[in-house]
Amino acid sequence: MTDLDPPPIDLLDGIMTTRALRRYTDESVSDNDLWTILRAAQQGPSGGNIQPWQFVVVTDSEPKAKLGEIYRSSYYRYEAAMLAMSPPRRPEDEPSWQRTIAASRHLADHFGEAPAIIGAAMADISMDVVDEDGVMDVGTPYASVYPALQNLMLAARALGLGTALTTVFRIRHDEVREVLGVPDRFQVVALIPIGHPVGSFGRARRRPVEKVTHWNTWGERRDPPTP
Repeated sequence: MTDLDPPPIDLLDGIMTTRALRRYTDESVSDNDLWTILRAAQQGPSGGNIQPWQFVVVTDSEPKAKLGEIYRSSYYRYEAAMLAMSPPRRPEDEPSWQRTIAASRHLADHFGEAPAIIGAAMADISMDVVDEDGVMDVGTPYASVYPALQNLMLAARALGLGTALTTVFRIRHDEVREVLGVPDRFQVVALIPIGHPVGSFGRARRRPVEKVTHWNTWGERRDPPTP
């Protein structure tokens, strides 16, 4: 470790404070940091250890600009439809909602300027297993890729780098696949911009965990211990 390296962070603190950061400085992300992040992603669990992912790291300006154009048009199409369907919000939730929208629009307008973008491609496979009684539903194959991406983002957090997992680009998925040179037998399941954040790490606003937790059977609630 050098004087320029970020101080180590506690694992739980890193988990609790890894949130979407959508604004980045112009400072580049080093290859060493990118390799560290990718190694962490590679340690993610997957069903049967099939490791169905491939990563495409984009740092050159031309493909980033193309991805930026695709992402921007996809986002604003999505936002218009999403806002039209959005239910009324409580007054106390409005400031947080407006900050999220502003940050999301900023990312849409500057996506191609992120110092690095990592695309996650997953083999277009089925995990269905069949026997004489029929198809066994053992869950979506996407469950085998998103833990790796969470590892990726946590590693970036440990290095002081901001990330945001995005999927809205899938509105124009085939174009993204073409820009990245990804074969047809793969799905691009996420694009993750990475950079030195303008904002700060911190706990994202979430519902209280006791409101979404049931004990032993649905509807059985418990109060959490007093801190």
